[in-house]
Amino acid sequence: MKLSQARFMIAIAMSCLVAVASLTKAGNFGGGGNNVGGVSIDPTGVVRTATVEENQELLNLLRNVVTAPAGDLAAATDLRLVSLSGLQDAIIEVRKTGARLPSEIRYLAGLTGVDYVLVDKENNDLILAGPAEPWTLSETGSVVGTETGAAILQLEDLVVALRNVENSRAQGISCSIEPTAEGRQRLNAFLGRMKLRPGQNPSALEAGMKQAFGPQMIKLNGIPATSRYACILVAADYQMKRLAMAIEDSPVKGLPSYLQLARNTSHAGSMNPRWWMECEYDSLTRNEEGTVWKLTGQGIRTMTEQDAIAADGTATSAGKSDKLAEKWATSMTERFDQLAKEMPVFGDLQNLMDLTVASTLIVQEQLENRSGLELVVLRDQEMLEMPTLDAPQTIAPECSFIKGRSGWVVTASGGVSINAFQIVHDQQVDTSLTNQVAASRSSTWWWNK
Repeated sequence: MKLSQARFMIAIAMSCLVAVASLTKAGNFGGGGNNVGGVSIDPTGVVRTATVEENQELLNLLRNVVTAPAGDLAAATDLRLVSLSGLQDAIIEVRKTGARLPSEIRYLAGLTGVDYVLVDKENNDLILAGPAEPWTLSETGSVVGTETGAAILQLEDLVVALRNVENSRAQGISCSIEPTAEGRQRLNAFLGRMKLRPGQNPSALEAGMKQAFGPQMIKLNGIPATSRYACILVAADYQMKRLAMAIEDSPVKGLPSYLQLARNTSHAGSMNPRWWMECEYDSLTRNEEGTVWKLTGQGIRTMTEQDAIAADGTATSAGKSDKLAEKWATSMTERFDQLAKEMPVFGDLQNLMDLTVASTLIVQEQLENRSGLELVVLRDQEMLEMPTLDAPQTIAPECSFIKGRSGWVVTASGGVSINAFQIVHDQQVDTSLTNQVAASRSSTWWWNK
């Protein structure tokens, strides 16, 4: 098929992914807000927890378009292979009819992770492979597996990851939620004026703290702020902070909040904890021929350090960490897989890590040239337009705090960092890896091993 013909067929059926955009914006609560992973983003970019009613409205809309898997897709498997060549052809075929992309394409045949990236030179193909499950909708509208509750990979995220590899080369992909220096100054001045009476609960100051502290600012690097990918980064970061500071109850045993761990301990008013999640795998290995890559590990580690807060409210790294903050970070890392099933936004974040590493590997190792496959459909914005969402910009004021013997801990900064280039750079050769992973190739665009 000629490229011009492919462009035309996809252009005339662009309603497909526009429909996907409307799904993600199906939350048009109060005029076009997004609802991602139980987090709402309004048209002005303010992020907050979605209400029960908003989640229910989103679910009602999604149920009309997220169809249940049929045939072999209705069964879980330890290894499903997805042909990127076949995926592109399937997208073009659907677009000929002007129909919406079916769920099996939007959800990448039910993959819940990427374990392998394979080069199939004989068939001019690149293949992603990993575990897969039938999909359903969670209570917050996330698409998850029926067997384990693991988040399902999404075509939209793969496309954004692939298209932004070069954008992320210099600085990686990152998200951070930061209090403003002015807000910290106002908060310190407020706390300096207010004195708790003996026995008075510090929560009596909460309303004044929120007003003084003001909104926290969201910073995004490496990917479009209007993408679902960006919204997942922000939602996961936001939920991590809420868990750490006891604003949201942990759904996982053995993961208390940092506030629970730190009560009745000494806190310097000029120091606040920072947590962030970063991309980390046990290993990325390849065979000697450079045709099989294997990704091992959960993909995410929670890190911490202390922020030193100056008199003018600015924050800088103190170059050290608090032992209890380290304990909380370790606990979250150890229980992350379990947490990801209870709160699917964290599973979505794991999937972003997998897809970003796979996309970076494809670019860095020039796998399109090696395989003879051009990812034209996935790469070209004109051929496959991605939905644009309301860009997250600020967090509505929320306060959770400890009144310690030496000062206050009112909130914590956080973030997400994805440096996939480092993962790809650190790859090692594993002579036991063979091309047998893809030996059972099917005539369809996906198949089970």
